Amino acid sequence: MSENTALIARSLVDSRALKFGNFKLKSGVTSPYYIDLTWLLSSPEDFRRVVSAVAHYLENLKSSITVEKLASIELKGALLLPSIASQANMPCIILRKEMKGYGLTGRIAGGEVKKGERFILFDDVITDGESKLEAIRAIEDAGGRVEAVLVVVDREQGGKKRLEELGYKVYSITTISEIAENLILLGAISPEKAEEIREYVKNQSN
Repeated sequence: MSENTALIARSLVDSRALKFGNFKLKSGVTSPYYIDLTWLLSSPEDFRRVVSAVAHYLENLKSSITVEKLASIELKGALLLPSIASQANMPCIILRKEMKGYGLTGRIAGGEVKKGERFILFDDVITDGESKLEAIRAIEDAGGRVEAVLVVVDREQGGKKRLEELGYKVYSITTISEIAENLILLGAISPEKAEEIREYVKNQSN
């Protein structure tokens, strides 16, 4: 089990960002768990751990991919991105979900997209990949290029495969299956709960 998986698993539990129950996702499917990284805001130590893990992963990724900027989507990924970008010493922009109709209008906050500028798109999790595609289109419509997508957790529900089939590289710090295995070792969940997650992943990926 990787050090990053152990760190993120512990931070998700300690901050209560990982919840179990019956949740309806944006895609319309239900899930026995939910990851809400906004809860990291109430746990500064866990926030720092996750941000540092992503920034470190990003530094390694930059050795194989040439990019000029980072981007994220409001809300959850956008809450982490400025801190990640600061550690990585990279500029970043935030993509609004909707066009802003007053002041500095448009969907892009924090800067601009220059023609040919290369990006890594960051977000908290990837499920079916739809929200990532929306963000990619917004960047590309503005003249930029998305070289890769980076997420904290891959929910393993087809989003990674979907984006890669469209030609985009997708990287995740960890996966929900890896987190579940680590949480058993931590004594944070029962083997039965981990098996429920594994079965859910298996059924969603079919």
